Amino acid sequence: MDGRELTVNLARPREERPSAVAVAAATVGGVAGAATEHERRHIELEGRIATVLPGTMFRVELPNKHLVLATICGKMRKRWVRLIAGDRVKIEMSPYDLNKARIVWR
Repeated sequence: MDGRELTVNLARPREERPSAVAVAAATVGGVAGAATEHERRHIELEGRIATVLPGTMFRVELPNKHLVLATICGKMRKRWVRLIAGDRVKIEMSPYDLNKARIVWR
């Protein structure tokens, strides 16, 4: 991940070996490292809602004129946040699929 490597000697008795949870925590840098790793997986951008589609889906236009299909996040659904065409929104995109996004802020 970031250059650190963890080696486990499997020849040691079982009680001396680190648990699988300890090995996973050490490789991602602990609990705090996992949260920052999760945050780095998304691309955050701002855009403008171009069209409202059925099923809480939206077409969001990015500053570079690219259109993405976006849905609202769970907290916005829970709080009944209303979105209309022309609203400025903050979205999160996965680097693996640049045509879909999640609206996280209005």
